[in-house]
Amino acid sequence: MIYQHANLQVAWRGSEGLAELVLAAASSVNKFDRDTLTAFGEAVATLSHTPGIRGLLIHSSKEAFVVGADITEFLGLFRLPQEELLGWLARANAIFNQLEDLPFPTLAAINGFALGGGCELVLATDYRLASPDLKLGLPETKLGIMPGFGGSVRLPRVIGADNAVEWIATGRDNNAEAALAVGAIDGIVARDRLLAAGERMLLQAASGDLDWRAKRAPKLAPLALKGSEKLMSFSTCKAMVAAQAGRHYPAPLAATSAMEAAADCDRAGALAIEAQAFVGLAQSPVAEALVGVFLAEQQVKAKMKQASKLAPRTDHAAVLGAGIMGGGIAYQGALKGTRMVMKDIRDAALELGMNEAGKHLLGRVNKGRMSAAEMAKILGRIEPTLHYHSLTNSQLVVEAVVERADIKRQVLTEVEAVVSDNCVIATNTSTIPVGELASALRQPERFCGMHFFNPVHRMPLVEVIRGPHSSDAAIAAVVGWAGQMGKTAIVVNDCPGFFVNRVLFPYFAGFTQLVGEGADFAKIDAIMEKQFGWPMGPALLLDVVGLDTAHHAQAVMAAGYPERMAASSDNAIARMVAAKRFGQKNGLGFYAYQPDKKGKPLKQADPAALALLGTVSGQLPDAATVIARLMVPMINETVRCLEEQIIASPADGDIALLYGLGFPPFRGGVFRYLDQTGIAAYLAQAQALAHLGPLYQPPKLLLEMADSYRTFYSR
Repeated sequence: MIYQHANLQVAWRGSEGLAELVLAAASSVNKFDRDTLTAFGEAVATLSHTPGIRGLLIHSSKEAFVVGADITEFLGLFRLPQEELLGWLARANAIFNQLEDLPFPTLAAINGFALGGGCELVLATDYRLASPDLKLGLPETKLGIMPGFGGSVRLPRVIGADNAVEWIATGRDNNAEAALAVGAIDGIVARDRLLAAGERMLLQAASGDLDWRAKRAPKLAPLALKGSEKLMSFSTCKAMVAAQAGRHYPAPLAATSAMEAAADCDRAGALAIEAQAFVGLAQSPVAEALVGVFLAEQQVKAKMKQASKLAPRTDHAAVLGAGIMGGGIAYQGALKGTRMVMKDIRDAALELGMNEAGKHLLGRVNKGRMSAAEMAKILGRIEPTLHYHSLTNSQLVVEAVVERADIKRQVLTEVEAVVSDNCVIATNTSTIPVGELASALRQPERFCGMHFFNPVHRMPLVEVIRGPHSSDAAIAAVVGWAGQMGKTAIVVNDCPGFFVNRVLFPYFAGFTQLVGEGADFAKIDAIMEKQFGWPMGPALLLDVVGLDTAHHAQAVMAAGYPERMAASSDNAIARMVAAKRFGQKNGLGFYAYQPDKKGKPLKQADPAALALLGTVSGQLPDAATVIARLMVPMINETVRCLEEQIIASPADGDIALLYGLGFPPFRGGVFRYLDQTGIAAYLAQAQALAHLGPLYQPPKLLLEMADSYRTFYSR
């Protein structure tokens, strides 16, 4: 043994002078935490002073090579003073440089994932062979940062500037074929022959049959681009990156600019430029927010995994109510392997539901993601029926009929009479309290909410609502099935609107109040989209949801929270519905809609809508006031949900808002946004609007946190 550590070992391999460095973390995956990086540096230093080595083979004992850095360490590192953070980067880069400078050829035999720091490791070796299941990439820009261990320096010198910009700016994983095509790897070898092939290649290099020094040389020198070629290449790349990333996500453009600035430098100069750019990004609010989102996602997934252990796999399920929503649920379940019964009282509805499922599957076939035979197999998992007796084998039934409490209670009573005693029953209601519907059941302990978002196949969130009688077993079964369907489940406690809709309607109330004062809704949309970062403004969102649906839900919310959410009978939503403007579903709402070439609704301005609402030309507060008028009611209600334990944690709330409403990821969610804004600063903003009504009154929790200088996330 040449070197031994809990996470990696170095030993001789065979009798021909080869050494092997085996990445073998004590945990389930290899990742570059600070301890492992230190050990890796010690191992490389030992190798550099060990006589008789003719070549080094680096490989993993795990299912994946290296999944990346330990992101749980990021926020602490990023808060270090700049000089300390630069020093940490310099020490890390010295390790990778020493690997690259070893006096013998090096080869990485890569199996599975080699991402982030794992990709940067293999770029520092002379040769790279990979198994067919390779996923190679530098995803750092997705976290608001950029490569910091030499990735932006070595990658353009290995695969060319244009390819490197694309890899780094998009942050995507690349498969073996794509990596081979651009020269990121030197060959693809079956996993069971990967190490033997690596040995042969190293011995060829050691004997002089392969010129490993020539392979290494370009990574130590300036990028081989002439002045005009460099100017044209990077100018084009930067324009494309800026357009695709948008103004709120600076990392892709910063990484591209750093690569351009480093193009004329040798390795040392290029790494210094990378380090400075990395620190600037790492200490930005965007990086803090995006890393925070990642960590919150991990918390939510861990809770889902724990819950799913408590329930058996759902192989047979049913949805009551076909149509768009029912068809979407049936499609998603069948796609992920569940046998689905789709029950309705009308043949026409069943046909609509099957057409909905077929449409999504056909889209996959047309994109080459599925064969026609696979499509037929999945459709065969859906049984449309008019009869309850088809539900007798169902382990879980989701009621998704019309959003009326009386009809839902009737359907729930009927289904309970035919399913087995251990079948879990859930409701897909979006606003009606689960406790109110549970009164229809003899066994309310097996009942809870399972709120899907439309369109089901695209929206990643499922709200699982714990009613007053819901058992842990019922909650676990629904969370587990949501995970099987590829969804993220957030468990919330029962109340009108649950969590997502409860916090959405105060946002709509702020919007309708502003429109009622004569403000132009299209200009409000533009501010909320371009400046705050929502994927669509409130008027467009209401058109997509359906103004009649929103009007009904608004009434439910007003009944549930009369002090804060009582709505004027003549507000903007009510006027639209009275004028039969229901949004995209009938082509008229705040905007008018015409199908584009692909059949998707194309938004157009409609003067009739402005006239209907009494919009005053040019009347609009400044952008900061518009944002506050809409966001303060949502933020206050979100904090109330934490205060009332409707949600279990800030992480649950932030992920629900990101996944359910499209809250801007670069802001991290409401709780991260409050931490970054400062609770005291936010309260000053809210109190300036307090005259507008109860929705603008901050909850007690915020006042207490401001007094004690607390934050929602630990710093």
